[in-house]
Amino acid sequence: MSSTVRAPILTVYRVGLVAWALLLLLQLLWHGLLFPARQMPVWLVLAFTTVPLLLPLLAIRDVRRALLWVGILSLFYFCHGVAEAWSSSGELWLALTEIVLTVGLIVMLGAGVRRRPPSAPR
Repeated sequence: MSSTVRAPILTVYRVGLVAWALLLLLQLLWHGLLFPARQMPVWLVLAFTTVPLLLPLLAIRDVRRALLWVGILSLFYFCHGVAEAWSSSGELWLALTEIVLTVGLIVMLGAGVRRRPPSAPR
């Protein structure tokens, strides 16, 4: 029987996981409770806004990989936040929160990348 020892999750990845969870919660609150869509069924809007954030759970065993996928997906949410901040003054605080969470998530992913020292010239 082999025992595998897992390395502890870096603090930057923990912060990334929290930002991911908060981004998901923000989508549920924003589109489900605070400003539900009038032209589309709420369940459909929630499907478009939350399901992509749930897909990286398939890779959650590898936190770095899951957060990489969330980081890639967060670019969509960043664009959404900018568009909403520009066009909808009533939802400005939600849009700014979305922008802050996505930028924070991407910064945490960048901070978690290990820097390699420059290789010696040949």
